[in-house]
Amino acid sequence: MKKFLTLDDMTVAGKTVLVRVDINCPIDRDSRKIMDDTRIRRHAATTLKELAEAGAKTVVLSHQGRVGDTDFVPLDQHASVLEHHLGSPVTYIDDIFGTHARESITKMKNGETLLLENVRFNSEELKEQPADALAKTMMVQKLSPLADYFVNDAFGAIHRSQASLVGFGETLPTAAGRLIEAELTALERVFDQQEKPVAFVLGGVKVPESLKVVRCALANGTADMILTGGLLGTLFLAARGYNLGNATMEVLKGKGIDTLIPDAQAILRRYEDNIMTPVDIAIDHERRIDIAVSALPSSFPIADIGKETVDHYCKILDDAKVVVMNSPMGRFEDKDFDYGTHKLITHVANQKGYRMIGGGHSAEVVRQLGIADRFDHISTGGRAALYYLAGEKTPVVTMLQKAKQTWGQAAR
Repeated sequence: MKKFLTLDDMTVAGKTVLVRVDINCPIDRDSRKIMDDTRIRRHAATTLKELAEAGAKTVVLSHQGRVGDTDFVPLDQHASVLEHHLGSPVTYIDDIFGTHARESITKMKNGETLLLENVRFNSEELKEQPADALAKTMMVQKLSPLADYFVNDAFGAIHRSQASLVGFGETLPTAAGRLIEAELTALERVFDQQEKPVAFVLGGVKVPESLKVVRCALANGTADMILTGGLLGTLFLAARGYNLGNATMEVLKGKGIDTLIPDAQAILRRYEDNIMTPVDIAIDHERRIDIAVSALPSSFPIADIGKETVDHYCKILDDAKVVVMNSPMGRFEDKDFDYGTHKLITHVANQKGYRMIGGGHSAEVVRQLGIADRFDHISTGGRAALYYLAGEKTPVVTMLQKAKQTWGQAAR
């Protein structure tokens, strides 16, 4: 028996349903256009399609990017892409809970879909607080009276406790959408795997989150080994005492990652043999140049793991029975530095055993390479999946479980 309500527990025809999705997509830095619409397509093909066909009045909430980042953009283009994949009209409202948004909701007809503005345009959404406190925010207070149900399908954000994610669970009968339902089922399969070893391949730029995953996954035995790349790998190289050079250190300092070196050193002291770091790296000297880490420091920034590291990692992964891969190994969007990311993903795709990959950028690469069918599961929320596997608290899952106890048959 599931620990939370699903769409199977709701009768939605003629009802207004608030749906929190995660259509946070990779955005091109220059054009500000969506680079990969995988998350939009998945939501359109599952929860949103089901609600529209059932005759619900579907009000969609989502975030895009973070304040100050280049991908922090409005959701107008998301509405157009969603409409294309949904196959029915999607009305974009450049408001979240103001008069325009509320009046638009009250005028909806059965089967219609409405997309509200980027919820992170509202400063209250940036707060991480307990669900009962977030239920008192303006967004939840203004929108709850207009809705009959709340559905959370934002798997990529299950590790966050923000108003649009957990606040409505206190005010409305609440269920999990089809994506969250499917994602949690797939993740439980990883827990159920009896074969060892389990390898996590972690990269990307979200280093504080990744560091937590490394610590928790090794501590609770979810992972037997961690292979690092991206800025996470760079951090661990610094923690191992390598002088990276001013160019790379400036990158770490600019993102506040240099302050995490002591934390990484503490993790290494306990799990030295379980954490793999690059043996060579590619620097950006107007072109790709691979050098051994023993040749550091370099006057030029690190932009990818080196080719020897790729070969070394592939040999380690050949012995893994379960591989969970998340985030790029370097600046994959630059053809000079996509080698590490592309080679590792392709290698894992051709392996036997259980293979799972996650994260918006990783999903984009898999799609570009045309190898999606070779993975057992492609997660829409790579970081969220890792948090769950590592045993970290996931406020959205906690909220869904509590909502079942609170609302029970009220969903009907």
